[in-house]
Amino acid sequence: MPHLPGLPPVEITLRRSARTRRFSLRISRLDGRVTLSMPLRARESEAMRFAHEQADWIRSTLKEMPIARPVTLGDAIPVEGRMLAIVQGLGRGVRIEGDSLQVPGDPAQAGARIGAFLKVLARDRLALACDRHAAALGRRYSRITLRDMRSRWGSCAHDAALMFSWRLIMAPPMVLDYVAAHEVAHLAEMNHSPAFWAVVEQLFPRWQVQRAWLHSHGQALHAYRFAAKGNTQD
Repeated sequence: MPHLPGLPPVEITLRRSARTRRFSLRISRLDGRVTLSMPLRARESEAMRFAHEQADWIRSTLKEMPIARPVTLGDAIPVEGRMLAIVQGLGRGVRIEGDSLQVPGDPAQAGARIGAFLKVLARDRLALACDRHAAALGRRYSRITLRDMRSRWGSCAHDAALMFSWRLIMAPPMVLDYVAAHEVAHLAEMNHSPAFWAVVEQLFPRWQVQRAWLHSHGQALHAYRFAAKGNTQD
C-alpha cells in the first residue's frame, strides 16, 4: 500500500471507481484512514502526486483528530450528554445508575457490552424522535437503520429509509433530536434548499445551536473505541 513520506509516514488507501472523474481525498473520522478515490484508468503515480500536493492538508487534518480512547472500566463516557463513570456492576445487563454506568461480567468485554447497550438506547431514542417529527410533518418513514457512519450523522433515502450514527446517543438529547428532525425533513424536501431548512425550522426551531454543537464537538464522539480487549474492531 502506498505511503506519504515523512514522520510519521501516512498510509494511503487507493480506491478506483468507474464513477469517479477526478482525484479526491477523504479522512475517516473513525480511524483516521486516508482514502484517495481515483478514476478507473488513472495511474497510481498520478494519484500519489495528487496526495503529495495535499500533504499539508492531510497532516493538519490528522493532527486535529481526537486520540482514540478505548472504553474500559474506570474510564468515563458521555451518554446523552452526561459523563458517566464506567464501573463494575452486578446482574446481567448494563444499566445507568446516577452518574455511573454499571457494567457486569468480564471486564475485558466491557467495551463491547457498552457499545451494544448504546446502540439499543440510540435506536429507542431515535425512533421516538423520528415518530414525533414524522407525525408533525404528516409523513411516514419506511425504516430506521443504525450504523457507525464515518462522514455524516444521518441520511434519508428516496425510499423514505432513515439512517443514523448510533454515536448520537453520546451527544446531548437535543442534538440527537435535531438530527432526527433534519432527516425527517428530507421526507418532504430531498435537498438542502431554503424550503428544506424552512421545514427543519418548523420541526425544530433554533436548530442552528445543535448543528453548531456537532461541528464543534461531534468529532470527539468518534474517538471512543468499544472493542473487547484483544479485538481491534469497534
